Amino acid sequence: MFCKNCGNQIDPNASVCVKCGVSVGQGVNFCPNCGANTVPNASVCVKCGVSLTNNTATVGSKSKMAAGLLGIFLGGFGVHSFYLGRTGIGIAQIAVTLVTCGAGAIWGFIEGILILCGKINKDAKGNLLAD
Repeated sequence: MFCKNCGNQIDPNASVCVKCGVSVGQGVNFCPNCGANTVPNASVCVKCGVSLTNNTATVGSKSKMAAGLLGIFLGGFGVHSFYLGRTGIGIAQIAVTLVTCGAGAIWGFIEGILILCGKINKDAKGNLLAD
């Protein structure tokens, strides 16, 4: 979580930012989820899609089940990363799999399990994965 006033990362249970002393619920300059600069009086963060009024992320069009299964079965080729919009990581997964003669596919397999367990729950735009 980030302070809306100064953008400093703060504890989710904090009531006051230790850097600037502003109450966590006050301030309009930074997104409380990703710390990006926001437009004054904006209702949604452009970078991560989180509502600036109630701090809930929007649910995107990407399926958690599809992403998880793609990771488990085709993770070595980075298919789940491409599906989630993480192109750079997808290319890295292909390279690691090729360089390690297939052993690097474990990376995608583990990410697939993490997606299905809910540890990875957002796409590249910060939208929550749909159930």
